[in-house]
Amino acid sequence: MIGVAIVLLASFFFCFQNVIVRILFTEQTILGIWQTGGFVPPSLNHSLLLLLLRMVWVMPLMTVIAQRLYPQTWSEIRLLGQKNYRGILRSALGCGFLMFLYLVLLYISISLIPTGIAITLFFTYPVFTALIAWGILGEKPSALRWLVIGLILVGSVLSTPYSTDTLTLQTAIGVIMGIASGLSYAFYTVFAQQTLRHLHPVPFTWISFGSTLILSVFSLLIWQIKAANFFWSALIIGSLLSALFTFVGHLLTNWGIQLIGASRTAIIGATNPALTTLLAGVTIHEVLNGVQIFGIILVTFSLALLNSDRGRSPSLKDSP
Repeated sequence: MIGVAIVLLASFFFCFQNVIVRILFTEQTILGIWQTGGFVPPSLNHSLLLLLLRMVWVMPLMTVIAQRLYPQTWSEIRLLGQKNYRGILRSALGCGFLMFLYLVLLYISISLIPTGIAITLFFTYPVFTALIAWGILGEKPSALRWLVIGLILVGSVLSTPYSTDTLTLQTAIGVIMGIASGLSYAFYTVFAQQTLRHLHPVPFTWISFGSTLILSVFSLLIWQIKAANFFWSALIIGSLLSALFTFVGHLLTNWGIQLIGASRTAIIGATNPALTTLLAGVTIHEVLNGVQIFGIILVTFSLALLNSDRGRSPSLKDSP
């Protein structure tokens, strides 16, 4: 019971992080009484900026606590510099690039469409994971998985904005970015599974975070921003809160995996889209129609079925 409660709490922390990103991009009324947000316009370079600010906080936190979580962290990282371990290092850095990619795409999606829908689209990643694992690792999906994949696709279509009043270019881009973020995360999970056979999760996560931070810096050198009119105090506070929620969510998830196992943790984590939708509805009053709510519930239920058919779900430790 304690393990279940811990994993549910971790899911809530991840959901809060998603809502914070939405607030930073779009002005919202918090709990119906306090209007705030919209500190940066939705765009690629601003998504990169928010990701950079988040990683600036997360990376030092991870560095400070890594030794306590796994005493051999730094010795393993130094070992990766040796010739015989360069392949593992390249794999870890490649996963860091994929983490950077899926986070940027997810940020863009959240900035353009309602948070619950963006997260639901992202959580279609098990569909892509099953197909990629079949193609790369030869893990053929069972009949149950094919059924669940179909249900997830139907739920995703139902959850996306579809009426002529809401179907705009901005919405279409948001939907495409949400699906693309899930696809990127699927590649991340497949390659991470292979890399984690040779590298402990703590140094692996540190390398992924570090790669994301460095790529964010270099990307902003290319897609420069004009920051003269930014509310920097609000962005810094929002990014700090986002980093703290993300960091605590990772710790609680890992603790939950230790207590109840990866499979049960994955099943509980499948509630993330529904929890995000519920949280966004309560805190910033995002309104979805009945069909979209049904689509989100269908995706969540399908993910639970899919995860119950999986013997192991290592990717949940690093979910956004």
